[in-house]
Amino acid sequence: MFTLEVCANSVESAINGQKGGADRIELCENLFVGGTTPSFGCIAETLNQLTIPVNVLIRPRPGDFVYSDMEFRQMLHDIEICKKLGAKGIVSGVLKPNGTLDKARTKELVWAAKPLTFTFHRAFDIMPEPLNAINDIVECGCSHLLTSGQKGKVTDGVELLKQLIDNVGNTIAIIASGGINHNNILELARIGVTQFHMSGSEIVARYTYNHTGLTFVSTLLPENTIQVTNAETIASTIAILRHHFSKV
Repeated sequence: MFTLEVCANSVESAINGQKGGADRIELCENLFVGGTTPSFGCIAETLNQLTIPVNVLIRPRPGDFVYSDMEFRQMLHDIEICKKLGAKGIVSGVLKPNGTLDKARTKELVWAAKPLTFTFHRAFDIMPEPLNAINDIVECGCSHLLTSGQKGKVTDGVELLKQLIDNVGNTIAIIASGGINHNNILELARIGVTQFHMSGSEIVARYTYNHTGLTFVSTLLPENTIQVTNAETIASTIAILRHHFSKV
C-alpha cells in the first residue's frame, strides 16, 4: 500500500536501508550537495549486496541541471553501465537555461534507460508552472517524479503535492521527498502520498585523530565525519506507515 525509497549515499547506507525494511534504494554519492552519480564500484557492490531494487542517480556534477554536450554524453554512458550492472531504474533529467524542461534530452535519457524505470528528479522543484511542467515530464516517458512540492521541505509543499497527485497521479508515480522523517511522514500519507523518499541518515564520526588540523571538506559536513543511513530510523518510520495504512 506504500513504498519507502531510501536515498543512500554509499554501499553501507544502502545495506542499512535494506536492513531497515526499505522497498527500494536510490543510490547516489555526495548527498550533502543534492547527490551526484555514484562510482561504478559503488553501484556494482551495492547491487551485489542487496536484494531490493536499486535506482541510480545520473547527475554528473553538483549545481544546475543544464549540461554541456560532453556532460550529456557522459550521462548516456553512465546509464548504459548501470543497465549492464543490473540497476532497476534511473533517476535523472535535464533543464534548459530558462528553467524549463529540455524535452529532447530528457526523452533521450528515458529512451537510453529502457527497459528500466525512469524517475525525473527534483530539478522539477525549480521549474516554472509546475502543473504544465509535470505534463511535459509525463510526455517524455518518465514513470516517476521526485518532488518536495517546490519547497525546501516537503511539509511546506503539501498543497502543490496534493494537486499533482489529484491531477496526474494516474499517469506518473509521485514520490514525496525533502526532509521526510518519522515525525512528519503521516502528514503526507493523509493527503494521499503513497511513495516516500528519505535518507534516514545521521552524521557519524569514525576517527578522532587529525595531527595537522588540515581539512579536506567544506563546511557543509563537519570534519572527520560521514553521513550514513540508520537502519533503525528506517524501520521505525516504516512501522508508522504500516500502522497508518492498515487502518485505511
